[in-house]
Amino acid sequence: MREGKPASAQAHFYIVAGLLWLKLLLLRGLFFDRIAWEWIAADLAPVLLLLGVLAVITPRRMRKGVFWTFNGLLSLLLFAASVYFNHFGSVPTYLALYELNQVFQVKESVESTIEWVDYLFFADLLIVIIYSLFRRWKRGPMRWQRGSQPARRSRSIYLVLLLVAIIGGGSLSAYSIHSARGITNELVQAETAGFLNYEVVAAIKAREDNGLIGTGDIQETIAKVKSLEATYPYKAVTGGLPEHFGSQKGKNVIIIQLEAFQNFPLHQSLEGQELTPVLNGLAGEGFYFPHVYQQVGPGNTSDAEFISNTSIYPIASLAMSTGFGDRELPGLPRLLRDKGYEAYTFHVNKVGFWNRNELYPALGFNGYYDKGSFKNDHFNSFGASDEQLYATAVEKLAVLHQKGTPFYAQLVTASSHHPFKVPDSFRRIQVPDKLQGTMLGDYLSAVNYTDYAIGTLIDGLKQQGMWEDTVLVLYGDHFGLQPKDVPAEQVEDALGIKYDDRISRFNIPLLIHVPGMKQGQVVERTGGQLDVLPTVANLLGVSLKDEGFTAFGHDLLNVDRNVVGMRYYLPTGSFFNDEVLFVPGKSFSDGEAVSLDTHEPVKDFSAYQSDYDYILKLMGLSDEYVKLLPQR
Repeated sequence: MREGKPASAQAHFYIVAGLLWLKLLLLRGLFFDRIAWEWIAADLAPVLLLLGVLAVITPRRMRKGVFWTFNGLLSLLLFAASVYFNHFGSVPTYLALYELNQVFQVKESVESTIEWVDYLFFADLLIVIIYSLFRRWKRGPMRWQRGSQPARRSRSIYLVLLLVAIIGGGSLSAYSIHSARGITNELVQAETAGFLNYEVVAAIKAREDNGLIGTGDIQETIAKVKSLEATYPYKAVTGGLPEHFGSQKGKNVIIIQLEAFQNFPLHQSLEGQELTPVLNGLAGEGFYFPHVYQQVGPGNTSDAEFISNTSIYPIASLAMSTGFGDRELPGLPRLLRDKGYEAYTFHVNKVGFWNRNELYPALGFNGYYDKGSFKNDHFNSFGASDEQLYATAVEKLAVLHQKGTPFYAQLVTASSHHPFKVPDSFRRIQVPDKLQGTMLGDYLSAVNYTDYAIGTLIDGLKQQGMWEDTVLVLYGDHFGLQPKDVPAEQVEDALGIKYDDRISRFNIPLLIHVPGMKQGQVVERTGGQLDVLPTVANLLGVSLKDEGFTAFGHDLLNVDRNVVGMRYYLPTGSFFNDEVLFVPGKSFSDGEAVSLDTHEPVKDFSAYQSDYDYILKLMGLSDEYVKLLPQR
């Protein structure tokens, strides 16, 4: 045998186990900005278990190759999880990772979120490949030595260690999984269990949830929803018609979903340049809701479409378009089609993106216009700009208007999509030197362009004689700025406003412009995307009660108080009410509350226990309800 014989399979077992453990610790640090040493064994346990099983079932001559292949596959998984976390700010489950094919379609956005540290997951593999190639070139083919007595003794020790790895790793993993299952907060759950064990926790929960599909009576669930909501007095006085009920009956409806649009730029200027003059004008002569918050899940933009059209909470494990595109979803398109409307949706991307080719029929739209319907002016990776989106929408909707057919149109914008790069020829404001080349500077430019494009839509509606016959609703789909990219201090310094990494980040605008309203009204009530449908339905004179429609949101023009739940970007059990944002820890008692007004912590939050219990039950019933909806 040549001098310097290759390491045995046993040695490779130890090396790969150690490397994967280090990678999981790296991932833990990236996710939680710390390494909680009391939980690091939860990362090693599943590695030992899986490698031990592979060692037992794999022929001896193949073990080294299998160990390093496993290392490569798991490294790819950890890299994908880190990129996902960079992009969405949430620890992914295996269900969310199914959607990576959707995420990577937004190549420009994803590439901007990959950080150099993410490539460390492959560093060992690169070193091993280079070293192996060097040895082969330097020494020639390696020859194997027959097993000696010491080698046989080493294998005996190795077999004992394998047994310990499988039994010990399996036992510790089982303990970690069992301990984490009772934790409501998914972030704490993932940190406690470790990334790989957390995937098992998610799989168990998904299996339990799927057991609800088709196994219950939806009417019983609806009755439980009504009974629960009766315990939370949204409005102190009842009786008579709700305020503004039917004031816009028979009007056309256009709902614009604004990509990555937060509320903070409204009514702000950047060195004397008004950021959102069009939206500010609409707020001044319509209803403006400054305290509305996103509620999306893993589907992000497509989830926002789902929520606003159905008033149903998204589940936290996968995109609603993927999980429920095969259902007959009750929502605004079906409600209005029953009133003689035609319903269409417009989006400049391909309709297959996030499974919208299934979502739109499920919601009851008559049809959709996607990428091929718009003139491609190469604004960004999606293709067409918002101006082209609106030009096509006005052209198609004018045909319905001329026929006297009322319409509901959903327009999904994309020009303010991450990474917020606006071509120079489309820029409308000058970004100051201190913000040049920063994500905040790019974001404000994108928001300003998005606002300008809305003005072109309004001009088109006026030219076609549709403006005075149309209710225009605008809301943001989800946040645009991540704290790691844009610190709160940078926003505060640039605009001179208070900005909080959670309250301000999740705060989205909601505006409703109605014909004939001259003086705007600011509605201070807290709300969420669930509340869009009930509020619009009230203005159109559609009684959800008379329609037998189950909504998990409420008409923001007719409630005295409100509470809205959020999960995925915050742990399950988080909520906004009219006073605070509450985020649980392992439970309510170790959570935290932050004032919506001052952005300061609220030390005594015991008064909000009932809101916490209520919102957990309501979201649970929403999940139960959507899983019982009939398939198409």
